[in-house]
Amino acid sequence: MVVKNSNQVEKSTNSTYDRYNEVKAFDDSKAGVRGLVESGVSKIPQMFHNEMLDIATKSICDSKLNIPIIDLKGIDINPTLREEVIGKIRSACHEWGFFQVINHEIPINVLDEMIHGIRNFHEQDVNVRKEFYTRDLREKVVYFSNTTLFTSQAADWRDTVGFVVAPDPFKPEEIPPICRDIVIEYSQKISDLGFRIFELLSEAVGLDPSYLKELKCAEGIYIMGHYFPPCPEPELTMGVGKHTDGNFMTLLLQDQIGGLEVLHENSWVKVPPTHGALVVNVGDLLQLITNDKFVSVHHRVLSPNIGPRISVATFFLSSRDPIEGASKVFGPIKELISEANPPIYKDITIQDFLSYFHAKGLDGSSSLEPFKL
Repeated sequence: MVVKNSNQVEKSTNSTYDRYNEVKAFDDSKAGVRGLVESGVSKIPQMFHNEMLDIATKSICDSKLNIPIIDLKGIDINPTLREEVIGKIRSACHEWGFFQVINHEIPINVLDEMIHGIRNFHEQDVNVRKEFYTRDLREKVVYFSNTTLFTSQAADWRDTVGFVVAPDPFKPEEIPPICRDIVIEYSQKISDLGFRIFELLSEAVGLDPSYLKELKCAEGIYIMGHYFPPCPEPELTMGVGKHTDGNFMTLLLQDQIGGLEVLHENSWVKVPPTHGALVVNVGDLLQLITNDKFVSVHHRVLSPNIGPRISVATFFLSSRDPIEGASKVFGPIKELISEANPPIYKDITIQDFLSYFHAKGLDGSSSLEPFKL
């Protein structure tokens, strides 16, 4: 998965603004959005201005309208409780595409240390950060700003450090020393939890617990540690624009700043941070193979006016690169379709899907639409 090069940036028709040069200069600095803040900017560069903002409209925080919080405590020893939890997951995945889990067996101190480790990486001296800066996401450890910097119409106000966990994992010595120990520990624990969640998701659609794992839905695991600096003009840009995730499942650890919102029944619903919880969201490919029993929904992150905001997203995908695993085909699971419930989607390769997903960028549109029958 290589981030497109700079010749793919369309030059603005406005003769007073050269987006190409602004984007290129930003990328060449290798300092990221954090570098802009460090330089003392009071106005954000035009490349971050998002013309599709609807921040002020339909954003609600209603205690009666929150994504479900599901408690996993005791489900491995109490069959009745497990069945209740599976029912809640089934409902959450169909109605929301999101839920939070608590009592997931990853100690809270590990979650807190991971947040601190990611923050420490992004706040170390810029010359140290630059050593890791690359736009080639095939590297095992990467530091960059915006995967779609050269293809999106507006850049998001965030930087990222990423780690390949599977199938070809990083070597310990490749991890920046400032966060090495916690990244190694967290990556193992979050992978184990991911496999456990996939078992519950399999059961929630009436399949054997090992079904999704055996289907290779968790073969590729990639961690992205996002850093959202305080934004001097948060009304003009996004932390992450409206999008769905182009994978099977995401597990998200977020700090206490807030800003994550989910589009539910045409309203943006805030996802209040819950200390110790992890957010689970359905990806596009899980919607495809479950034939819409589970839904991948739009979500976004507002730019913080305080902060920084830290989040750690773990992506589960059959392959993280359009070139790798190109022959792997996915379609609606045969056990889930019938004459009364015919397939909605074509059988597609990971390469077909990811090529379209990355070329499209985070434009707010559905990544599944072209693959419908």
